Amino acid sequence: MSEFTSLDFQMMSRAIELAKGGIYTTPPNPNVGCVITRDGEIVGEGFHFRAGEPHAEVHALRMAGNQAEGATAYVTLEPCSHYGRTPPCAEGLINAKVAKVICAMQDPNPQVAGRGIQMLREAGIEVQVGLLEQDANALNPAFIKRMKTGMPYVQLKMAASLDGQTALANGQSQWITSPQARQDVQKYRAQSGAILSTSKTVIDDNASLNVRWADLPKSVQASYLEQGLRQPVRVILDRQNQLTPELKLFHTGGDKIIVSEQGNLTPKINHQQQIDLRETLADLANSHNINHVWVEAGATLASSLIQAELVDELILYLAPKIMGSDGRGLLGALGLDSMADVIELDIKDVRQIGKDIRIVASLLKKEM
Repeated sequence: MSEFTSLDFQMMSRAIELAKGGIYTTPPNPNVGCVITRDGEIVGEGFHFRAGEPHAEVHALRMAGNQAEGATAYVTLEPCSHYGRTPPCAEGLINAKVAKVICAMQDPNPQVAGRGIQMLREAGIEVQVGLLEQDANALNPAFIKRMKTGMPYVQLKMAASLDGQTALANGQSQWITSPQARQDVQKYRAQSGAILSTSKTVIDDNASLNVRWADLPKSVQASYLEQGLRQPVRVILDRQNQLTPELKLFHTGGDKIIVSEQGNLTPKINHQQQIDLRETLADLANSHNINHVWVEAGATLASSLIQAELVDELILYLAPKIMGSDGRGLLGALGLDSMADVIELDIKDVRQIGKDIRIVASLLKKEM
């Protein structure tokens, strides 16, 4: 395979930036961008905006028109090879008579990977793969994880005072963090496929757990164009059937999955007679096509998810406040009795959001 040129890097970088235009709207589909060039000039470009709508290649080909013949297409993900709600993009590139396709990465779906590339090559189109692959992977960690493992990507959001307390002893907790931090949470919610919580959290806070349009920055609002806000599915664990119809949860827009004997997802119970969190997450991924789960809940669920090694990323907001050890702690008991057993984090990002500090960290898996 020949080396990539500086123009190739430039055009794939452009395609990756375009792909980011769909981060709030594409779930459960991946974010994909495409640039078409001829004689070193961009003649077409586009990105996938919403599931069921044209893919990135289609937008770019429409813009390029007849200039696509003999051109080079840069795509952040292998062009699809199957008929779904839209025709296969590999076929569209073939029909447009492009001369060359450069893909950042193969499709991670084991049932699809390589087929689009094969279709293109069999049609006589030169194909190169692997340009800025790491950047392309970073566009779709949740989609990639579900395709490879059958499990969703799980982000656990937590908020606490600087001394690690989430509420006073009497239960008061609103508001520990600043308005800016709460608006930041709205952006994370908006990117997710589902928001997971418990009936206790919903009842205690009368939480709606939806994305609030007014709290999104203008730049994010613009991402939705004229088609309106996409609400993630709200998934509530309600083993004891405690949810009641008057709660805000049931009077705000968006789909809901209630995990209870009386709900629309029957819980699977583990040997500890608790809801099996691993099975529940797998069900969300495989039966409901959810790539990305954002968790907002109390110490009990947070601890259980961490203990079960189901959390991919922790998003922790620390407020410049001190609440004392008689408050309610960030996590419940983890049953650790050795420093060798402590849960280690890989801190990816630390920044100030309003008056608060936001820490983004991945949880390191224990070596077997």
